[in-house]
Amino acid sequence: MSKIAGWGRRQLAGVVALVLLVGMFVASRLPEASADERAEMASGYRFTPLSIDIPGGFPQQTIRRVNKDYEHIRAWISSVGAGIAMNDLDGDGLANDLCVTDVRIDRVVVTPTPGAGASRYAAFALDPSPLPMNPYIAPMGCVPGDYNEDGRNDLLVYWWGRTPVIYLAKPGATGLSMATYQPVELVPRAGTATSVYDGPQWNTNAVAVADFDGDGHDDIYVGNYFPDGPVINDTVAGGVAMNDSMSLAYNGGLDHVFRWTGGTTGDRPGATYAEAEGVFPEDVSRGWVLAAGGNDLDGDLLPELYMANDFGPDRLMHNRSTPGKVRFTLVEGTGSRAVVPKSKLLGHDSFKGMGVDFGDIDGDGLYDMYVGNITTTFGLQESNFAFVNTADDQAHVRAQLGDGKAPFADRSAPLGLAWSGWSWDVKFGDFDNSGEADIVQTAGFVKGEVNRWAQLQELATANDGLLKHPLWWPKVEQGDDIAGGQALAFHVKGPSGRFEDLSAELDLDERIPTRGIATGDADGDGRLDFAVARQWDAPVFYRNESPQVGAFLGLRLVHEAGGSAATGAQVTVTGPDGRRHVGRVDAGSGHSGKRSFEVHVGLGETSGPLTVDLAWRDRTGAPRQQRLQLTPGWHTVRVGTQAQEVAS
Repeated sequence: MSKIAGWGRRQLAGVVALVLLVGMFVASRLPEASADERAEMASGYRFTPLSIDIPGGFPQQTIRRVNKDYEHIRAWISSVGAGIAMNDLDGDGLANDLCVTDVRIDRVVVTPTPGAGASRYAAFALDPSPLPMNPYIAPMGCVPGDYNEDGRNDLLVYWWGRTPVIYLAKPGATGLSMATYQPVELVPRAGTATSVYDGPQWNTNAVAVADFDGDGHDDIYVGNYFPDGPVINDTVAGGVAMNDSMSLAYNGGLDHVFRWTGGTTGDRPGATYAEAEGVFPEDVSRGWVLAAGGNDLDGDLLPELYMANDFGPDRLMHNRSTPGKVRFTLVEGTGSRAVVPKSKLLGHDSFKGMGVDFGDIDGDGLYDMYVGNITTTFGLQESNFAFVNTADDQAHVRAQLGDGKAPFADRSAPLGLAWSGWSWDVKFGDFDNSGEADIVQTAGFVKGEVNRWAQLQELATANDGLLKHPLWWPKVEQGDDIAGGQALAFHVKGPSGRFEDLSAELDLDERIPTRGIATGDADGDGRLDFAVARQWDAPVFYRNESPQVGAFLGLRLVHEAGGSAATGAQVTVTGPDGRRHVGRVDAGSGHSGKRSFEVHVGLGETSGPLTVDLAWRDRTGAPRQQRLQLTPGWHTVRVGTQAQEVAS
């Protein structure tokens, strides 16, 4: 017996540790909805997938040509570029037009949403001529907006291999075709005009549009990923690099902000922008940005900027601009490192940020943020971020940001939002008009037959001194697979407040890598539809045919001067039950997906009347606010010195 007692004393520390580990595991296990509960949650939704028309006749590809130094990681370099935007491009009052960046043909395609009205015009590819191009340029995304402020929506296209191009809609054009648009340079070219592009070789993967300086006109943030260089020029070797760290990489392409300075209309419309100098510190500007979002978090109608960075900390920039002068300051999360892991503090993470959107997760009337990262079990298990606003009200948010503090805490694990695969774009949207926002999230990286997770894990633990040299990266070629069988996620909040991914129950779980998400009400029935860009596969449109939907408020907010969408306008809706809902006119945020300009707010069983508080800047930059009484349904409101509802 004494021997047994002695053995027990010797093993006591290990036994206690084991008990503690088991106890922590049991305590930390999060509740999961049963199959019946998930089926009940899914019963109110229904989406019908429809094919998107893409014009034929273009050469097809299944992987990119790349710089010779990248040849052995060709599939990795070919993992981005699929994008999609949803908006009203033909002026019929509906968000029933798509701008698709299709990597299979390396073209940007304008096409109607499928279904009713799909015969309005034939799908066509945008043509940048007579602007100079070369064979080593590829489009990465498309951002609708009225860039010359003439009341018609234009298109901004960003690329690898050159600076962005704005396709301005000609006022006299009827219908939609390539003849509708006049391409112009965002960045004026210096020197003698040539037919072959020889300007800066930007490699852009993120664009956010917003009125950053508060002068009443939208500005453009351009986030470059690779440093300038010939990334997809297969005739050369060198002049390129990879990230110089897995967690603190500051050798990416420089970021830029362009201020709107003027626009003209007519047969040859124009838009002019001036680059704002000295906006970001070097280490902020050199992040490997994959997504960006602009939104006013503190109520001053100056949009903050969130930069989701690969291989390094994300950045939240507090806007302190004045008209004509763009100025940001870096704000970061706070908390005890003994309690909160470093990567869970906003601005201190080492995760791989690839998507960001703003929405009210907890229903307190303040904006929260959801960020997509790499979250693959037995692969790279980081986590997404559900940064919930911890401030008491907007005044408290403003005070915290002014003090350099970001009042946000990650609640992704208890909310059920921490793990969803190799994540990309994210979009909030109330798809059943319940009054609670859902979240759609794309996923997947490289699809093939040969599993390369082991090699990627080795890379993740490699010496940072080797990483910036492509030579040291393991092979990721055509046919290799890293997270290629992952499906997009459709997160729905359950009765407990925890989100469940219902993509399988809703038949949204095709095992195809997806990238951009666009949302909008294509047919005006009050139910949000969405479209998804898929990497090396056909894009798909999901028509919302949900059978059990609540009431909604839809707002088309337009400027009194010119009729452009009042981008940046903020909306707070209060129903008879006292619940507050927030929304905004998003001018263009995310990874490679852009939502339409309408504000859509689900209301649940509310029948009205609704108190609607609007805040906006007029075209002079003056901040305005007004309270309206509206009923559920669609409304068009013109804003200038005041807001006034007009006939649709």
